[in-house]
Amino acid sequence: MSKKSSKKAIKFGTDGWRGILADDFTFDNVQIVTTAIGEYINESGKNKKLVIGHDARFLGEELTKISSDILSKMNIDSLFFDRPMPTPLTAFAIKEADASGAIMFTASHNPPEYQGIKFIADYGGPANTEITKAIEDSIAENGQRIKGGGASAKKISVLDAYWKHLDGLIDFELIKRQDLSVVVDPMYGAGAGLLSGRLDEVCKEVYSIHDYFDPNFGGHNPDPNEMGLSDLTADVIARNADVGLALDGDGDRFGIVDSLGVYLSPNQVISLLAYYLLSKRGIKGKVARTVATTHLLDDIADDLGDGFIETPVGFKWICEEMLSGDVVIGGEESGGLSIKGHIPEKDGILACLLVLEMLAEFKNEPLSKILDRVQDKYGYRYGIRLDLRLSEERKVKVLEKFKNDPPTEIAGISVTDVRTLDGIKLILEDGDWILIRPSGTEPLVRTYIESKSPKRFTALEKYCENTIK
Repeated sequence: MSKKSSKKAIKFGTDGWRGILADDFTFDNVQIVTTAIGEYINESGKNKKLVIGHDARFLGEELTKISSDILSKMNIDSLFFDRPMPTPLTAFAIKEADASGAIMFTASHNPPEYQGIKFIADYGGPANTEITKAIEDSIAENGQRIKGGGASAKKISVLDAYWKHLDGLIDFELIKRQDLSVVVDPMYGAGAGLLSGRLDEVCKEVYSIHDYFDPNFGGHNPDPNEMGLSDLTADVIARNADVGLALDGDGDRFGIVDSLGVYLSPNQVISLLAYYLLSKRGIKGKVARTVATTHLLDDIADDLGDGFIETPVGFKWICEEMLSGDVVIGGEESGGLSIKGHIPEKDGILACLLVLEMLAEFKNEPLSKILDRVQDKYGYRYGIRLDLRLSEERKVKVLEKFKNDPPTEIAGISVTDVRTLDGIKLILEDGDWILIRPSGTEPLVRTYIESKSPKRFTALEKYCENTIK
């Protein structure tokens, strides 16, 4: 692949750039992106020091070395780890090391053949739009300007500091008093050995599956969704454990299975944790959620907190709200969250520990039963995401139709509001909603549906399938 075509292939999405190894994700492209990041640091006047992390994917160490060598020639010191490191710990290391940001090699929950690179800003969260644009502009202009020089590359460790920091956010003594039995599944990813190792100190029994590095992730996507956690569910039931805790490939997303073998969606987990933090912990502030995340959070936040904030899809927008406002918890339906006092970056380890603390507070009651009580109070929600495959031509027509001529009613229910913060979101008179968003990389329209009634949910699902296709 020529360097010209390589540059065209590099596009940062909501959470960095990802590609297929040896196809568009090449050593040449990594050099181009690293150089662009280095130019951003040099031109910004920030401290010339960057952290470099990688998850358990193929070529992580080699990619780290390439980036470190490039940065050294640009007079930027690099700090790296002696093992695959979760994205949240790489982000945490920025503040710990007084760095100006971090380069993280990860493709998160994508299949094993993918690799990726993201830039985490000096505030310890996803790069905002302004930073991303500066890096992309540098890639487009040249991306190969290395002026020469020499800087250091040094190995660091932040695990002790990270656990000490979490001691101030998690009530480990409460967890310890409940004698919990836990199954941990890091899905062969960067979190291997970390969560299970810490829980060995505070839980009665800790069992681990897939708790070692495998760049092939056992032949599966390291995605802690319901289908991907079938082994964890079976192990929780077989061992009569209190809970199953999972991480995705780079440890920034979570997956939860309760003692009854019930998988709880990220929407449900974030809602439970918001309820717990606001009602039991008594923390005051707002709840931030993306436009695609459950409105159950809104009712909880309005009742127990200081209201809610709706953002576009992508944790970088949650990050902005956490930096600028009094946000107790911020989360997204894809499985990421953070809380007040922590870095403004998704952290699956933190999420799992918060779930464990909440479980201890509720005396080991099954999480699905706690959720039932919360929904008895605030209303049940039935939701789904439909990925509807369309031609590019059809995708454009569908989106233009909903934007320019939105329906006034759906399935006999009046549409009371049309929001265009991110995609087209139709709010119905009873609080149900539909969100329609185009995929930026595939010929897909992603449709999110949430309803308080199973019957209406089925009607809305049929409407979307029939109208959009």
